[in-house]
Order: sequence, then C-alpha cells, then structure tokens
Amino acid sequence: MKFKALQDNLRKIVADRIAAGELTGLRLAQQTGFKQAHISNFLNHKRGLSIDGMDKVLQVQHLSVLDLLDPAEVNKRATVVPPSADDFENVILTDSSTAATQPLIPSMQVKDIFKFKKSFLHRLKPETEGARSNWQRFVLIKLDARDAQAMSPRLAPGATLLIDRHYNSLKPYRKGEFNMYAVLKNDNCAIRYVESAERHLILRPHNQSSPLEVLPIAEGKSAEDYLVGRICQTGLEA
Repeated sequence: MKFKALQDNLRKIVADRIAAGELTGLRLAQQTGFKQAHISNFLNHKRGLSIDGMDKVLQVQHLSVLDLLDPAEVNKRATVVPPSADDFENVILTDSSTAATQPLIPSMQVKDIFKFKKSFLHRLKPETEGARSNWQRFVLIKLDARDAQAMSPRLAPGATLLIDRHYNSLKPYRKGEFNMYAVLKNDNCAIRYVESAERHLILRPHNQSSPLEVLPIAEGKSAEDYLVGRICQTGLEA
C-alpha cells in the first residue's frame, strides 16, 4: 500500500469524525500543534502531511497505522492456515517461486489446501541449518515439465511435492539414500539430488540423459541457504 493511500485513509477517518460531531478542525489543530489552516488544507486535499505529521495525528486520535490499511489488502497478504481440529493438518499448495522465497505464504499465493495426517507429519524429522524457525514448515508445489524430465521416471509432470522447509541440511535422511531437494535457483525451485563441491552445489538429475547443473554459492552464503527443503512425499492425482 502506498503512502498516499495511507494519507487518504487518514483524511477520511478524520473527516468522518468531524462529520459525526466527534471532532473539529480547530480541536485537531490544538491537539497536534498545527495551524488550523494546515489541517484545513490537509482535509481539503490541498496539501499532505509529513510522516511526523501523520504520527502526531495518529497519536492524538488514538489510531495506529493498522487503522489506515485496507482490510481487503491485509487479508490478501496475510498468511492464514485454517486450523484443523481433527487428526489432519492443513498444508498449503503454492507456486514454486513463493515456496522458494517466502518464509510465510501470503493468502494471495494459496492455490489450494490439502489435508495430511498429523501423525505422518509429526514423524518427519527436521534438520535445520541457519534461521528457519520462522519459516512455515510444510508446503506443496506442482512439478513442472522441465523438472519432471530431469527427474524422470521417478517423478511425472504435475506431481504434487510435499516440501519440508525445516530440512535444509545435506545430511542424508536415511543412511545410504540421496535426499531429493527443492533448490533455490533464479528465485524458483529446481527439484534435484544435491551434492556440494567447494563453493558450488551440484544439482544431479534422476534421468541419466539430463545434464548435471552446477550452482555457484554466492559470497556470504552457505549451501544450506540454497536448499528450500527436502521432498518428503510425492503424489499424483488419480
């Protein structure tokens, strides 16, 4: 939401209070220390208020910035996972880019919600490196054609992938088995097996005819920063 929209919403709130007889322009000028003409010009769209000026009006009128936000915009951007009172937990399906880059999934990016047995999810062991505690743990994405080709025949196009974003370690989940990861690449998810070599990640496909990809690790970053999470379940709709 732009600053001008916040000013317009504050202007409307003040004007509504004046129209309701709860406030006058003179009273607001006295409360804030502004000249009455300054308040009048603001209310009549002839001038705006500085950030400090808005803060003064908010303070004396016992308002917060939250009161200036459009509820529809807040709801669109809020992260809301509906609670589940039964033996199932709700897991959000989102797009690959959002899963790769957003710690909390905004409601505007929720494509669907699926139910998973709580007992299954709670059995999955996390292996967290770095600051991941504020990341929504489980998310779902759909596999695209490019990654499906690289991971064929293990995965098929359109497969639903459950990502544990609290597992961003290269440590094997099961001894002797390669983990399959969602890897951050160009602000998106690439689905591959992963190995590290010096300051690079080796993205290894399942399909032997697909090429290896080498992803350099940027200065100040670690391998774990590129691991969106471990793929802990795959499925196809019947």
